[in-house]
This record gives sequence, structure tokens and C-alpha cells, in this order.
Amino acid sequence: QVRLVESGGGLVQPGGSLRLSCAASGSIFSLNVMGWYRQAPGKQRELVATKTNDGSTNYADSVKGRFTISRDNAKNTVYLQMNSLKPEDTAVYYCNLVHVIGGNYWGQGTQVTVSS
Repeated sequence: QVRLVESGGGLVQPGGSLRLSCAASGSIFSLNVMGWYRQAPGKQRELVATKTNDGSTNYADSVKGRFTISRDNAKNTVYLQMNSLKPEDTAVYYCNLVHVIGGNYWGQGTQVTVSS
């Protein structure tokens, strides 16, 4: 089993920055994709950014140029640096890990609120 624990959410003013972290533990295979998704009230969960173990990244168009995903494979940790935050970035952010051989895991979510 895999456990994902997120941290770093909170309240920030528009234009501000936050950094989310997600630490994975348990039976983790080296070939995997780690990433972030978000869900705003009344909306479906959507992709924010993903990064494979070998460094390939994918971003939602809405966050390109503002958010940066990174990971430390040795620590099984993924980060999301969020800059120039907008009110529409307000959501619960979920960490995700997918094993290439099968298995899809989610964290409990962390709230990000962008408001003045």
C-alpha cells in the first residue's frame, strides 16, 4: 500500500505564492508518475501538473508559467511551487501517484485559498 501526505496549503492574497509538498511512503515502485490535481467547489477534479520519475512534465494550460512541479525521487516527494496565484486557483489540491505497473493513489487533500 502507498500513503501520500500533503502539506503547505493555506490562505494567500492574489499574486502571492505557496509551495505544496507531498511525501509518499509504503510500497513505491521506481517507475511512476507523481502529480497534483485540484477540485474547486461544484467542479470536477482536474489535472494541475504531473512529473514522471524520469523528469517528463505535464501542466494544465491554466497554470503554465505560474506553477512548477518538481520531485525528489530519493525522498519519494513531489512539490508544487505556485506563483502569481489567482482567486480561481482556490481549490483542494490532491497529490497523486500512479505506478506504471498498476496502482493509483491519492492524498487526503490540502486547501488552497486565494483571497484578499
